[in-house]
Amino acid sequence: MANSRTVLILCGDYMEDYEVMVPFQALQAFGVSIHTVCPGKKAGDSCPTAVHDFCGHQTYSESRGHNFTLNATFDEVDLSKYDGLVIPGGRAPEYLALTASVVELVKEFSRSGKPIASICHGQLILAAADTVNGRKCTAYATVGPALIAAGAKWVEPITPDVCVVDGSLITAATYEGHPEFIQLFVKALGGKITGANKSILFLCGDYMEDYEVKVPFQSLQALGCQVDAVCPEKKAGDRCPTAIHDFEGDQTYSEKPGHTFALTTNFDGLVSSSYDALVVPGGRAPEYLALNEHVLNIVKEFMNSEKPVASICHGQQILAAAGVLKGRKCTAYPAVKLNVVLGGGTWLEPDPIHRCFTDGNLVTGAAWPGHPEFVSQLMALLGIQVSF
Repeated sequence: MANSRTVLILCGDYMEDYEVMVPFQALQAFGVSIHTVCPGKKAGDSCPTAVHDFCGHQTYSESRGHNFTLNATFDEVDLSKYDGLVIPGGRAPEYLALTASVVELVKEFSRSGKPIASICHGQLILAAADTVNGRKCTAYATVGPALIAAGAKWVEPITPDVCVVDGSLITAATYEGHPEFIQLFVKALGGKITGANKSILFLCGDYMEDYEVKVPFQSLQALGCQVDAVCPEKKAGDRCPTAIHDFEGDQTYSEKPGHTFALTTNFDGLVSSSYDALVVPGGRAPEYLALNEHVLNIVKEFMNSEKPVASICHGQQILAAAGVLKGRKCTAYPAVKLNVVLGGGTWLEPDPIHRCFTDGNLVTGAAWPGHPEFVSQLMALLGIQVSF
């Protein structure tokens, strides 16, 4: 049921890239209305984000992430209109925890008993607002001393995906815990998920777009689906570097290094017929994956069997090379129009850029701003529903 719940996300400069965008777009795909605010900023302003990754050093690395556009104004927030609060991590919580208006907002949410979901370093704000005293919670390990000092019943994050629930408070250690974190939050909002007993395959490659793999991957996991990711010539546990494609005022998108993405399954020996649907992320990976006959055969197999196939942005380069767009209506990133038309597809203009389309078993999107529509249209093909 669309827009049956409304949630506030508390943003700040250099919040962790995944930790704001994954819940933002996943919850929208599930029918939740989301408002994003930052103190000192208004609707239409943007916050820079940070990519925190684990690259074998003693702590995480940081690089510049996407720019995140706010859709509401902090000074106009009316807490009575919201059913829940999400607090991303990253570096933003360090200064937000010192901002009186932020601390008071969190205190009011806590007093109301409405669900609060906070991740990674976001729990610094909870500690500043005195909302963890006597309550079980977890966080990124280095936040532990502050939470203990604030009276929390600290739960050590033995693995990066640890989540903890104590009443209306949901906490997680890192973005690797997003699937459970989001699922627990949906449940706390009164949501019920049905039809999610599906297996979904992601066709990955080096320098696929960062959001275009992680957002749908974790969104589908949050629903309860079994989701696997493969890449030619790689095996389970190997990682793919990703690319951040953003829109920064130039004539085309910019590119920055993104997170590394862990694969779950070996490409060699893959039994693709055991999956119910296929997802093809965009980015630069499709340029070379479209030259791989095994990849093309996987796409043909899904399309010929009329199982759902969802492809976004440059992913349609693979569909065109596989010859499966003939007579089909689809969209893509505008620069991929040539591939679609030469591949025999009927071009659908992505206006606005978040527009997605379904033609039979095929869902196509133009770019990562369309993830809520992209994921929800795939859910519809799979018979997955979230009701409140």
